[in-house]
Amino acid sequence: MTATSTFENLLWERRGPVLTLTLNRPQAMNAMTAAMRRELCDALDLADADDEVRAIVFTGSGPRAFCAGFDLSAGAAAFDRSRHRLEGSEEDEAGRDGGGVLALRLYASTKPLIAAVNGAAVGIGASMLLPMDIRIASSNSRIGFVFARRGIVPDACASWFLPRVVGISRALEWSLSGRLMPAEEALAGGLLREVCAPEALTARARALALEIAEHAAPVSVALTRQLMWRMLGAAHPIEANRLESGFIAARGASADSREGVASFLEKRAPEFTGRVSRDMPEGYPWWRDPPYRDKP
Repeated sequence: MTATSTFENLLWERRGPVLTLTLNRPQAMNAMTAAMRRELCDALDLADADDEVRAIVFTGSGPRAFCAGFDLSAGAAAFDRSRHRLEGSEEDEAGRDGGGVLALRLYASTKPLIAAVNGAAVGIGASMLLPMDIRIASSNSRIGFVFARRGIVPDACASWFLPRVVGISRALEWSLSGRLMPAEEALAGGLLREVCAPEALTARARALALEIAEHAAPVSVALTRQLMWRMLGAAHPIEANRLESGFIAARGASADSREGVASFLEKRAPEFTGRVSRDMPEGYPWWRDPPYRDKP
């Protein structure tokens, strides 16, 4: 069974080392449902287990939206969990915010994550961008952390991620007002790396992914990604020094390190043989987080 056959709300397309995951509910502006959220987590599990996947691009289906937020088709009580339990709907995992379960799974990825925001990114559509590593958007996109305007609070761990990505003052301004902002404001605020013409967005996202996939060692990428994100919560830089020292020693003795130096000296493209599935150094993972989601 191929990965594409397992999904109803996503499109899976791997071209060479780059996997593109497309939110695929265009009739609903790719609004998030529990089923889509779980499929995203499953897709990340598959991608992490596949050494042929070296980078992941996320985008949305159709011209209007990346993700227009949580599906509000249930009406005014869409966020009332007690009502949905009575009606027999599925609960989020262990009573937790399902968006947070997705955000933690994105955070735990061993592959670099690139967002190609092709339209409206609102609510969970905005907060799910935060654990991604590079975010670009089309010039016609709009982004909004609209939770206060819906009478709730930020989801998907946005109260942790957003201040770290854009700073506390801007995070508060965007979250307290809940307004939609144009892509250029998100760029100026540090949320986006760049803004592209709509017709150039996909190619640009793929170019960024290929720059990583074709020139960087996969094990080094996975370690670097986790070091950077997790050191945001470290109490002192000595924690980074200890971890980096051990991983520098391990990677310095690896075949990848020898290949990296040799390819540089010989002025050729590297051919890294290390694989995340088998070659992560001793001491990884160094954290002991609770599970990012509860599996039956």
